[in-house]
This record gives sequence, C-alpha cells and structure tokens, in this order.
Amino acid sequence: MNNADDSIMPEARPTSPNDEALEQPAPSGILPSQAIEGLIASRAIHLPAQLADTQLQPASLDLRLGSFAYRVRASFLPGPDTLVGDKLEQLSLHRIEFGDGAVLETGCVYVVPLLESLDLPVDISAATNPKSSTGRLDVFTRVIADRVTAFDQIPAGYKGPLYAEICPQTFPIIVRQGSRLSQIRFRCGNPRDDDRTLQELHAEQKLVSSATADISEGIGLTVDLSGDGPIGHRARRHTGVVDVDKVGACAIAEYWEPITLDGGSSLVLDPDQFYILASKEAVHVPPTHAAEMVPFNPLVGEFRVHYAGFFDPGFGHEATGGAGSRAVLEVRSHNVPFILEDGQIVGRLVYERLTETPKLLYGSGLGSHYQAQGLKLSKHFR
Repeated sequence: MNNADDSIMPEARPTSPNDEALEQPAPSGILPSQAIEGLIASRAIHLPAQLADTQLQPASLDLRLGSFAYRVRASFLPGPDTLVGDKLEQLSLHRIEFGDGAVLETGCVYVVPLLESLDLPVDISAATNPKSSTGRLDVFTRVIADRVTAFDQIPAGYKGPLYAEICPQTFPIIVRQGSRLSQIRFRCGNPRDDDRTLQELHAEQKLVSSATADISEGIGLTVDLSGDGPIGHRARRHTGVVDVDKVGACAIAEYWEPITLDGGSSLVLDPDQFYILASKEAVHVPPTHAAEMVPFNPLVGEFRVHYAGFFDPGFGHEATGGAGSRAVLEVRSHNVPFILEDGQIVGRLVYERLTETPKLLYGSGLGSHYQAQGLKLSKHFR
C-alpha cells in the first residue's frame, strides 16, 4: 500500500526568489494569510490543485480531504521511525473511494490522505485543529504526519504528506474529495503571550467582556447556563447523516433537542452525550493576534470542552461586525455524570501574536459563519 496517491506527495522544491526570503531569520509569531501565500508560492505548501474559495483564512489554511479513506482498526501514531503508510499496511481493514460522496459511520476510525503536503523551512512548524463546523458536529478529527509522536503537531522543517484521522462520534457524515474538516496554522518560534503581556493586551484591547478577567496561563472562559430560554442543545441519537459540504441542509429538530433549566443554574452532563453550550463572556481576538482554546484539563472535571480550538484574528472585533461574539463550547462528558454550574470555568484561551497584521480578518467576507455569534449550531442546520 502506498502512503498516498502520487498526486498528493510533495514534489522537489525548485529554487525560487521566495527561498532566499524564507531562509532569513523570521520574527517569532503566527504566520498571517499573506505569509501563508508566500509558503504556497515557494512550494513549502504543496497544492495539487488551486486554492478553493475561502480556503485561506486570516491565520490558517483549510486542509482538504483526498479521494479515498482507509478504515482502520484503531487510532494510532506512527512514532519517530515509521511512516504513516507503513502503519496503514498493518491496520487498514479496507479502502473507501469517495466518488460523489461516501458515508463515514459513527464509532469507526478512518484515515484520509490530504490533498495538501508540506516542505517546511527549518524555522517554521505547524499545528492543526478541527474547523469550527467540524467540532460542532462532534466529529473527532486529528492530523498525523510521518514520524510524528503527537497528534496535530507538525515539526519545523517537516517534508512529507499529511493525513486526517476522522472518527464521527454522534452523527454519521458524508464527505468527498475537497471536503474541509481541519485547518493548519504555521508559527515561527514561541509567540504565546505570557500572563503579564496578556494582562497588558486585555487592558488595551478588552479581550473578554467580564468585569474581571481570570488570567493564568490564558484567559478563563466560563459557561453560561442562565436565562429563561434554551441555554444549550443536546444531540439526538440515531439521526440521519450530515453532509459536511451542504450549508443549512439539516432540520435542527431532527438532530438536536433544546436544553432549558426552568430557573435552575446547573446542568447534569450525561456520560457520552454531546452538548452545544456557550461562554458567558464575549470574546475578542484583535487583528494583531490569534487565539486558541487550550486542551481539556482533567482537573476541572470529567468532560472535554471545545474540539475546535482556533480563533482567527478579527473574531469578535467590532470593526468587522463581531462585537459580542461568544465562544461556542462543544462539550462531552466522560465515564460519569458531571454537574456543570453556571459561571464555572470550562477552558482557557491563549493568545499568540502574529508576525504581522493579516490582510484578511475574520468576518470580512471570508465565509465567516460564526462572527457575532451567541449560542449557535454548525452551519449545516437550519
């Protein structure tokens, strides 16, 4: 079994004027859209086809599925001495051609070669994350690469293909070549703001709407369980499929039930149920920064919050129509029922500076479905 089709393997990178620029010491930071375009031009990012509309985001690039998937026995990491293709030789059960669209079933693990591949400069690394719409569908998606020892982490100087590991948890999904479930963000150095810098940025830019920001290794976000109307949505079981490429094609009532608390202020999370909730705080990501919800912390309870952690520059930014944007929380409890209280901290948002302000901002005509959002389901529901 080959690692992937030849069409998705990186080609030898010819010398170009961009190479010389890339070899110069780069400032520490997340790369904005125009720098990502430079990586594409220099073939540090290899695209077998032209960029799709809205594929390039302010500080990230959407990754596209290839034309087939491997159904595998279990999730895996290749390890420092192994190619993903070699592991697929051992673990693949069968290959699924997507054609006009194929169903990926819940509870199954699939590995899909991606159309994009990399030939990164030695000073640029990358991280990946599910797109917002992917997380809100409870589709557990991670990216793996050859010889890596961690999911969603691409080391500096990496040269080779990328693969998406996909495991739908609640809804079966329809995908095809070109479907976009993950995104990749490129960085140079360690651009994360420490607490002191974050306090200064918050004083200047008002990063969250709370009267007092809880700043400790990021900004704490709390869950909103207040109000008379629905405070969230609980996913239904045994639903129909969701086509990930069709906007507004699914009726909300067939897939979700609203959650009301009738004057209460706590919610019992049932094991292995999936919930959509919202933060109490409005969130602001200024044009100079990108943000990310840090991974689940088991010390705050037996649940996972927010699969899709990237927040692009301009999210919640008043100038791009985003004032009042709250973070939508994808919540799944594990093993035991857990009581979630109104105002409880459920995650932390870390901010990373950009190398320069992006030419594109979230909400400025990029298919930004979640600007100025409150409690909002994915774009697939009407």
